[in-house]
Amino acid sequence: MKIIKFFFYLSVLMVIFVLAGIGVLYHLYHTELPDVSELTDVSFQVPMRIFDEEGGLIAEFGEQRRFPVSYEQIPDIVVNAFLAAEDDRFFEHPGVDWQGLVRAGVELLRTGQKSQGGSTITMQVARNFYLGREKTYTRKLKEILLAIKIEQTLDKREILALYLNKIFLGHRTYGVKAAAQVYFNKELDELTVAEAAMLAALPKAPSRANPVTDPVRALSRRAYVLGRMHHLGMIDTHTYQVAMETPLPGRLYASSVVETDSPWVAEMVRQELVERYGSAAYEMGLRVTTTIDPKAQRAANQALRNAVMAYDRRHGYRGAEQHWPDIAELDREALLNRLASVPMVGGLPAGLVIAADTKAATILMADGSEKELDLDAVKWARMQREDGRLGPVPTSVNAVV
Repeated sequence: MKIIKFFFYLSVLMVIFVLAGIGVLYHLYHTELPDVSELTDVSFQVPMRIFDEEGGLIAEFGEQRRFPVSYEQIPDIVVNAFLAAEDDRFFEHPGVDWQGLVRAGVELLRTGQKSQGGSTITMQVARNFYLGREKTYTRKLKEILLAIKIEQTLDKREILALYLNKIFLGHRTYGVKAAAQVYFNKELDELTVAEAAMLAALPKAPSRANPVTDPVRALSRRAYVLGRMHHLGMIDTHTYQVAMETPLPGRLYASSVVETDSPWVAEMVRQELVERYGSAAYEMGLRVTTTIDPKAQRAANQALRNAVMAYDRRHGYRGAEQHWPDIAELDREALLNRLASVPMVGGLPAGLVIAADTKAATILMADGSEKELDLDAVKWARMQREDGRLGPVPTSVNAVV
């Protein structure tokens, strides 16, 4: 027992010496650290966006999906979820959680393993903006010193806003606003407790443990965050229980919804901006408003679509896109899953013939609905012959489908 106590006190003493050493190093080398004052006016990488004359989105170009927001635009439930997951003492410590570091240091000395990180949100800001992700003791020391310097330059809200706008959350998404749209198709102020907790669960492994890539792992991480929020008194028991039962999102949404279909104009603008600014054009947050009238553009698109479809029908029917000989062996859910994998062409969804006779055919759509095709609907579908001429008008539906 005495030996155990001796090593415990020795471990604590060594940690104290380490902390004292950090203080000395900061005073000796703080002038050699990067200038963090630039964090007061950060320009995030924001994609290029092109709009019609009424402000409707035509196109977006850029590697990173991001929509920077101020601290005041981030709801408390989102802030609390990230604090619970990453740094619940954020508003109490001076950039470095000495209690957490002591705990991590004792654990390291006791087991030889870095099982507890001790990184604060401020330390993560230092890492994300200045240091990269290499795992060395030298980088950790710089991270600590930079965190102290950042706390002396910015207030807590500014630091938290930087963190919540900079952080990578999977699927090319950076920052909480873009993540809310990509995972839930919602604005930040529309998120539920369960959704906020899911976002806060992402930073540990955003590419591997998000709800689309690995739902089981994502559910486990979300449960951890909700448990922390409940333990810290951020949510009551009823809210916690409801959130725990909430299903995960099963798909991704576009971070920006195209409102006006005018890709050729968008490409002309993109080429012009890249010629002027180079590859930086994709990161500068450029917003270009064109003279495209959305109503006229929609009318032109529809007129062209109608003309192309009429031309296609005049030249006869070329047969089904795909044949699935095993549909009799598949249940409805399996059929719907397979249908969902067939891409739409020109906005036209795929349909599967599940029954047909001479008078009508039943078509299963990817959304689970069923549609009927009668003989009048397929009379245009005259088969093309080898010589290019069209065959006779169909006299039965099952002869076509």
